[in-house]
Amino acid sequence: MFNFTRFKKSIILLASLLIIIGVFTGCGEKADVIKVGSKEFSEQLILGQITLLALQDAGYKVEDKTNIAGSDKVRSALENGNIDVYWEYTGTAWLMHLQNDEAITDSEECYIKVKEEDAKKDLIWMNYAPLNNTYTVMMTQAASDNLGVTTISELADYINQNPEELIFAGDHEFTGRPDGMVALEEAYGFSFGENQVKEMGMGIIYKTLQEEQVEVGMGFATDGRIAAYDLVNLEDDRNFFPVYNAAPVFRKETFEKHPELSSVLDPIIERLDTETITQLNYQVDIEEKEPKEVAREWLQSEGLIK
Repeated sequence: MFNFTRFKKSIILLASLLIIIGVFTGCGEKADVIKVGSKEFSEQLILGQITLLALQDAGYKVEDKTNIAGSDKVRSALENGNIDVYWEYTGTAWLMHLQNDEAITDSEECYIKVKEEDAKKDLIWMNYAPLNNTYTVMMTQAASDNLGVTTISELADYINQNPEELIFAGDHEFTGRPDGMVALEEAYGFSFGENQVKEMGMGIIYKTLQEEQVEVGMGFATDGRIAAYDLVNLEDDRNFFPVYNAAPVFRKETFEKHPELSSVLDPIIERLDTETITQLNYQVDIEEKEPKEVAREWLQSEGLIK
């Protein structure tokens, strides 16, 4: 015999369960996976792991998609939805991704412009960190002393007077991007010959300089190997290189689902100055620690994760 009362109670119970499920799936539950990317060099791997660990600690489900080779490829991964966030540099976005010709040397101006332009592409820039990982032209301290070269202008003068003497080491990206080798030569009025430029991986350049296989190389100003290998940064006395402040960049779709991400990442962003990231890079490149280990230790030391 059909029991209407029992049937009614079952319907009410089922409806209640559906409401509860709806609340948890539609109102801020962190069930969707946030895919975190990064480029392939040490600093980027550290920033990627910092992001992964911080989001995990805050209760988000994450997927590690770090170690993507090349700025263009990681940017495409973000635009295509293969990743949801990665740390980008303001100067890279302005010159490479947004294809502007003139560099910006003011941090706030560059940040505002890339943030506004990328918003049109449904990409959301969070606040930028104080760290400035701009390019730098390096020599060994000994070579700098012997040649009397401490600025890029002095290097240009020396090259013009001794056109086939010095060998320059740079990675593929630097030798081919608008703020790279050709633009540097134009700005300072010198030119390396075709056989005087060696392309190699970024991680190899510092060691190659230390071993005196080349005389000049490009690097990143925040790299811990500069001090460790007794290298010196030549002064960019014409302010050629743009600012490269780093910031997490999210897909709009992801950020709108989780606007509270700012409260998770802002305390991290504000602590990452040039000195701090250089020390973290040193631990990976010189002490040979894993980026995840370095990221975890720093976050815990700052009280940012448990």
